[in-house]
Amino acid sequence: MDGNGRWAKQRHLPRVEGHRNGVESVRVVLRAAGEVGVQYLTLYAFSVENWSRPKEEVDTLMKYLARYLKNEIPELNRNNVRLEAIGQIYRLPEFVQKQLEKTKAALSKNNGLTLVLALSYGGRAEIVEAVRKIAEKSRSGLIDPAEVNEEVVSQHLYTRQIPDPDLLIRTSGEMRVSNFLLWQISYAEFFVTETLWPDFRRPQFLEALEEYSRRHRRFGVV
Repeated sequence: MDGNGRWAKQRHLPRVEGHRNGVESVRVVLRAAGEVGVQYLTLYAFSVENWSRPKEEVDTLMKYLARYLKNEIPELNRNNVRLEAIGQIYRLPEFVQKQLEKTKAALSKNNGLTLVLALSYGGRAEIVEAVRKIAEKSRSGLIDPAEVNEEVVSQHLYTRQIPDPDLLIRTSGEMRVSNFLLWQISYAEFFVTETLWPDFRRPQFLEALEEYSRRHRRFGVV
């Protein structure tokens, strides 16, 4: 969800206003995704690199995150949305972690779209953690190194219970993956739009899906 800061700068507003307006884009896209039958939607909400931003901005983002998780429960329930989170959740402030658990519990009986929030997430960090877990099990004799394959690695990632993404949407025209789901996007289709995230709404989301529907996915075969 890139472009919040630039959106605010173009309007001579504080960066946090871009994040505030980006929340409405989340609501709109979630509704649209549920309506067209998308089963999983992963939003890259906060990366491990984002911890290096100015403390004031990070603190404000954490407050916004906790507020979103609390205030959106009725909206998410109306749309039958479940919630999951991936990343180094332990690094989040305690008040955010507590609200995250409360929100997940409040939505746990829903069976529609699953919203996956990537929080304090980094693709390299995820793979390193997976390798470390596999190495520890190997040392304990629980895993034979000769039997380690792609499935074993996948089962040690944050996303072990979540399908790999079919489509990666990159807003604001950035031509890079920014350390996002590095293992999982091996065969994902990419859609890049110049639209900044706060302006990314239903028409732009449906445009991405329409473009995806025209792609022929070969997965390395003819």
